[in-house]
Amino acid sequence: MADWRYEALDIAGQPRAGSLSAASRDAARAELLRKQLFATRLEPGTAAAAPSGRRLKPAALALFTRQLATLAAVTPLEEALRTIRAQAASEGRDAASAAIIEHVHSAVVEGRRLSDAMALEPASFPPLYCAMVAAGEGAGTLPQLLDRLADLLDRQADLRGKLQAALAYPAALTVVATLAVAALMIFVVPRIAEQFADIGQSLPLLTRIVVGVSHIMAGWWWLIALLLAAGAALFARAMTDAATRRHFDAWLLGLPVAGRLIRNWQSARLARTLAMMVASRLPIVDGLALTLPTIGNREIRARVARMADDIREGASLTAAMKRATILPPLLVAMVAGGESAGRLDVMLDRGAEALEREHDAATRAALALLEPAIILVMGGAVAVIVLSILLPILQLESLATP
Repeated sequence: MADWRYEALDIAGQPRAGSLSAASRDAARAELLRKQLFATRLEPGTAAAAPSGRRLKPAALALFTRQLATLAAVTPLEEALRTIRAQAASEGRDAASAAIIEHVHSAVVEGRRLSDAMALEPASFPPLYCAMVAAGEGAGTLPQLLDRLADLLDRQADLRGKLQAALAYPAALTVVATLAVAALMIFVVPRIAEQFADIGQSLPLLTRIVVGVSHIMAGWWWLIALLLAAGAALFARAMTDAATRRHFDAWLLGLPVAGRLIRNWQSARLARTLAMMVASRLPIVDGLALTLPTIGNREIRARVARMADDIREGASLTAAMKRATILPPLLVAMVAGGESAGRLDVMLDRGAEALEREHDAATRAALALLEPAIILVMGGAVAVIVLSILLPILQLESLATP
């Protein structure tokens, strides 16, 4: 497809200008006539405008999708985008969102399809999103598909919000308890240890250990911080290597509780997005290929890529899932039923709902156990410090005798 710049007159005789994509000059003229525009000048155009470099936040993308789904059902697409752009400007949203909507609207006014216009902003509209929009445009069901896409974005945002809210208290508790223990070891224990310096006899082993660790933390805290920062940097660099990252993600999947949570979370996202692709009448192979970037775990991503290869060679989705041996058996069973009944998209949706419920329940149970575990660990550390201080006091008489 080539880009064509045009100057034309509309049915009211008003001049119009813009660009569109078409295979040939005749196809471009036919497209203009379909839009009731009569070309006065038509020539090859330049490449599409570069992306703005900005990005719609997840909440802003969900809101934009919901608004567009509602307006596109009752008004022309160009008018719907213009209304959303005007509303964004009047409500004073961040400048990035307004600029992105303006870019998409301008591209649609120039004659591009909505999916092509969104593809000009890849940071905000990923390939999966654009492919779903293109499928809706091709099938003439764009408002309905946008509505389902908005539901998907809202559901994903809701799951992320629940997980972040559930982790907030344990994370804060861990930070506060760690700071409290560090303060005891760096500031309190050395002062108390000075009181036992003139006793003349050996302190209890536990006291010597705690005092030794305290002196190291007080005198070399900067080195400890430097080593921790260097370790974090080395870990982050190692995670940029594809093979290392995949081995690490595979190790995560093998953990007793966290592995199951990660598997259910990623499988639910895969099933939910794949259900939309199937409902949009896109081929399974294309759906899997477009869904791959949404899978965060590299081991699961590699197995899903292998599933796409198996399906391309003639296997069914159920057979490919069984061969992958990475997705939950519940999802595999529901997909098998969906393929047999010819309702694959429905069963994928139901499988995603079941996995999300299981993930929520397991997350709540794990976090319910995590909080007392943190309290016990940090309480144990404080108890050791206090006991190391009390032992010399309780044995002061025997330590002071010649």
